[in-house]
Amino acid sequence: MAAFTRSDDLRGAEFDHTVLSGARFVGADLSGVVMRAVEVQGADIDAPWLFDGDGSFLVNGVDVIPLVDAELNRRFPGRADRRADDPDGLRAAWGALQQTWAATLDRVTTMPPGTVDVSVGGEWSFAQTLRHLVMATDTWLGRAIQQIEQPYHRFGMPNAEAGDDGLDLGIFVDPSYYAEVLEVRAGRVAMVGDFLAAVTSDELVATCENPWAPQYPETVRSCLHTILEEEWEHHRFAVRDLDTIAAR
Repeated sequence: MAAFTRSDDLRGAEFDHTVLSGARFVGADLSGVVMRAVEVQGADIDAPWLFDGDGSFLVNGVDVIPLVDAELNRRFPGRADRRADDPDGLRAAWGALQQTWAATLDRVTTMPPGTVDVSVGGEWSFAQTLRHLVMATDTWLGRAIQQIEQPYHRFGMPNAEAGDDGLDLGIFVDPSYYAEVLEVRAGRVAMVGDFLAAVTSDELVATCENPWAPQYPETVRSCLHTILEEEWEHHRFAVRDLDTIAAR
């Protein structure tokens, strides 16, 4: 089976009557790709950044981004408020999000032992997802907003390429028990809640440094939006994989 990695540059390539059935694209840049007369039945596309910017995603001439966004808002009540602008709106958005997470955490307790460590299709397990959200909170609240030099908890879960951004991956270790993950995660949820409880409108527009791209300044509001986006997207991934595990 042919395999292409980041060292292979296929920009501008043309695939003419090529059979790509069953192919898997992970972390691939497909922006600007043009597909004509293609078979797509059963295709499964997951693009977490689909709603960023002012781009479009055309299927048979129809921009499907607004349709996908509306359907996800229907499936996940409270998601539509993830870009709230004012303190009260952000507090309400965080509260609705944590209600959703609480229901999912309760669901996991009813599933077979070991479910939290099951990986579906090479994706993060449920426990690893919670660990990544710990790391996301440490990045966008601790490092960006609160400007803590080393905010990271050792149980956090970075992306594999995070070291490319100057992050010392050696600080992260695997916890011994899922209970430890839950405890650390609960602490980070409380940290965000405490910050939102006191934040003011003036503080939301204050400028801070993007942890991964210092040349692009952020506001406190945009950092909080990133936390909310991370939470909702990874919740969606988690529910998707829990459904797959349950179907087995």
